[in-house]
Amino acid sequence: MTSKEILTQLKSLGSESIKKILVKHGAREPFYGVKVEELKKIQKKIKKDYKLSMELFDSGISDAMYLAGLIADPGLMTKKDIQLWAEKAYWYMLTEYPVAWVAAESKYGTELALEWIESPKENIACAGWATLGFMASIKPDAELDIKLYKKLIERVGKEIHKSQNRVCYTMNVFVISTGAYIASLTELAVKTGEKIGKVDVNVGDKACKVPYIPSYIQKIESMGRIGKKRKTARC
Repeated sequence: MTSKEILTQLKSLGSESIKKILVKHGAREPFYGVKVEELKKIQKKIKKDYKLSMELFDSGISDAMYLAGLIADPGLMTKKDIQLWAEKAYWYMLTEYPVAWVAAESKYGTELALEWIESPKENIACAGWATLGFMASIKPDAELDIKLYKKLIERVGKEIHKSQNRVCYTMNVFVISTGAYIASLTELAVKTGEKIGKVDVNVGDKACKVPYIPSYIQKIESMGRIGKKRKTARC
């Protein structure tokens, strides 16, 4: 399939009701309002395609950009490619998912994430924290800098309530991910979550809640899933 054919298909799959929901969360035109489940059906047919993913992300159409993340080949993406995606992603569904997915699965994950979390640009900083969380979820502990993750959890405990709106959310999720996927840091994550307490974030929809770190990690622990890694960051 060509990028033009996919864009035509995405347009036909668009939903006005989904568009209205996504607008509340920060999406803006041009986008079609395609359900993620429909994007995954297309992903299954394409699997991975570096060139096609680059063309779709370059379209500027949110649905296509999300699909680009699903079919990207992080092994072929350069640091420049991923940085360009981070700069083009204009709302959290792109920065915290497609951009973070490919960064986490690439060989530039740690390098880019540590650069991004220092950015004054909210979307870029969010991509950094999300990338670190996804890396914790997919990489064996032996491939992670556990001391670095410990320091980052402690940093979140000190800075989260002073950070930008969406950065607060991704920091919160980072602590949950680290506590859930790195067993040696579970206790620290829970204690840090207790210290942090409730995190207030404007997520655009009052029905959406920011998860309370200790409760969320304890729920994962009760299911016996602490330390169990995922096969891929993409979802």
